[in-house]
Amino acid sequence: MSVRLYALDGCPHCEAVSDALDEAGVAYETEWVDALHSDRDEVKRVSGQRGVPVLIDEERGVTMSESANIVEYVERSLA
Repeated sequence: MSVRLYALDGCPHCEAVSDALDEAGVAYETEWVDALHSDRDEVKRVSGQRGVPVLIDEERGVTMSESANIVEYVERSLA
């Protein structure tokens, strides 16, 4: 899978990104993260920070956070 979304269950920002990916018909894998920031080592390793959502597009070499930026990227680059 070339697109991976790091998300927290119940996070409205993560849901907005997931909805955008679904609407664009993008196949992606969701990596569910722990609610505690201190336990999000994998997110920190891939993005340099512990917040979610984080989108990884391996095919294009893109790693990004901030839901509004991710939604815009999905609509412009992946739809």
